[in-house]
Amino acid sequence: MNNVEVTVMRFDPQNDEHPRYETFQIEAKKNMTVLDSLFLIVEDQDSSLSFRCACRLGMCGSCGMVINGRGRLACRTKIEHLGERILVQPMRNMEVIKDVAVNMDKFFKNWEKVKPYFVPKEETEEFAIIPPSSGRRELIDENQDCITCGLCFQSCDSVSMREDEFIGPAALNRAYNLIADERDGARAERMDMVTETDGAFGCRTFGACVEVCPKGIKPMVTIQKIKMKKLKRAIGLKW
Repeated sequence: MNNVEVTVMRFDPQNDEHPRYETFQIEAKKNMTVLDSLFLIVEDQDSSLSFRCACRLGMCGSCGMVINGRGRLACRTKIEHLGERILVQPMRNMEVIKDVAVNMDKFFKNWEKVKPYFVPKEETEEFAIIPPSSGRRELIDENQDCITCGLCFQSCDSVSMREDEFIGPAALNRAYNLIADERDGARAERMDMVTETDGAFGCRTFGACVEVCPKGIKPMVTIQKIKMKKLKRAIGLKW
């Protein structure tokens, strides 16, 4: 592979008034990822560059960034698929801590709003058994792999336009998993929590969340399912 130019947004809120961009030359190798290139920059060219990462396997979700204008996990994005010029920026809709590392408190506070934990039914001493052949488990299986990377949140224009008024696709996807789980004892309470204007009905179905999810989850689809359940409940149908 040829050498590539990696341009990174640099911004330290404590010292800088405005972001700036720096370009680094990287000797690209086969299968090298954007995260690999950032490590090379730190090791060989500028040790002050800040970014976040952990597992390097696409499992922890901590290396979410905007790469060539699209939200991606840096550890799973290969340079050979991007061309000779790469632009790395921090995720949107979150406060920049330094360079491409962002403060995800806003994302996780919204995650907490939906009661993202299982609440067993009080009258049940053990979890309800869901027969493997019933098809009921499949209602939530495809949405269980969320790694809370925040890429859907940063890509969501509804979050951008409504600032703190919309809790975002990841939180709503998690809420749906619990609302659709017949074993959960807080389904009705959670439904009320996520169908206000800051919840499911705040989604404008732009679809960016579906495009960027590294796990192939479709939050926009699950949000529509929440709306449907709300409407069924409102007219007295089983939801």
